[in-house]
Amino acid sequence: MNPTKKKAKRGLATGSKRSVATNSSTNLLGDIRELIDQSRELVARTVNAGLVLLYWNIGKRIREDVLQNQRADYGEQIVSTLSKQLAAEYGNGFSKSNLSRMTRFAEAFPDSQIVQTLSAQLSWSHFVELIPLDDPLKRAFYAEMCRLERWSVRALRQKIDRLLFERTAVSKKPEALIAQDLLSLRDDDRLSPDMVFRDPYFLDFLGLSSEFNENDVEAAILRELEAFILELGSDFAFLARQKRITVDNEDYYLDLLFYHRRLRRLVAIDLKLGKFRAADKGQMELYLRWLEAHETQPDEEPPIGLILCADKSDEHVTLLRLSDSGIRVASYLTELPPRELLEQKLHQAIRIARQRLAQHDARPKKSKQTDAAT
Repeated sequence: MNPTKKKAKRGLATGSKRSVATNSSTNLLGDIRELIDQSRELVARTVNAGLVLLYWNIGKRIREDVLQNQRADYGEQIVSTLSKQLAAEYGNGFSKSNLSRMTRFAEAFPDSQIVQTLSAQLSWSHFVELIPLDDPLKRAFYAEMCRLERWSVRALRQKIDRLLFERTAVSKKPEALIAQDLLSLRDDDRLSPDMVFRDPYFLDFLGLSSEFNENDVEAAILRELEAFILELGSDFAFLARQKRITVDNEDYYLDLLFYHRRLRRLVAIDLKLGKFRAADKGQMELYLRWLEAHETQPDEEPPIGLILCADKSDEHVTLLRLSDSGIRVASYLTELPPRELLEQKLHQAIRIARQRLAQHDARPKKSKQTDAAT
């Protein structure tokens, strides 16, 4: 063989070996990096869970040993002295204000098992945001949703500031039913539609002018799709715009079609510029029945519809029994009112909804004999 060819062949073989060695080294480096990152993440989670449980146990002990005493001034004096001693040994993390926060933590979350479960996902900073909430059901809602959807501290703070709980349908239920939904969420990670859908929706991020039409709203939603999905909630996946639905050779167009992974349902959204009208129900029912017949997979739940309108009449919604047809109606706000006014309106809506449910439950039920006679 020609010496030049032999040399070239040896060069190719050497280059091939070097390439294999380089790839092997790269793979080894990548694998070790992944091991280090995973271990660090595990250590961080373990440290966080341990810290949360430590703070809970400290708060529980202070409540039991000090604050149960009848003399409040005596309890304050003991906590102040305890804080000085702990801070001198362990740092400012055990200041009097932090000890007070730990005590409120144990009071707000009395069940150690729930705290242990939540601490796998929630940091102490998450709990600091949750502790001031005065309503136990509201607090449990935010805690469980934060665990399930893995909100950051900033996201949790934003959800609370934007009154997410008060805007959900679940907040308008009687307290016993809210507790039942929360129990299903806590034990089985099972979301109910009432926890997913809200009213009103805040679409202030769309940047619409004072005068706009339905097409403007739709185009703005698509332009700001990520922000819109965040407002809808997690687990929503966008599927289609102006979905064509053909019935008896007549075409209809659904504004937006989404899919919700946890509910395992198609979600049809129809945008209305004006006030909700009774005829809107029939149109949405047609969309839902078509989607159920032609688009729903065997393992999915029936589709659910959301009619987003500029305004709505609660009496219309109640009389039409929209929930029986799998339809939700919600208003949207393109400009946010002052928080105090919004909070007042939402609390009023919650009170009215609960009163109506109580009146409905209080109505006498017909007996089977009466029905048979009729």
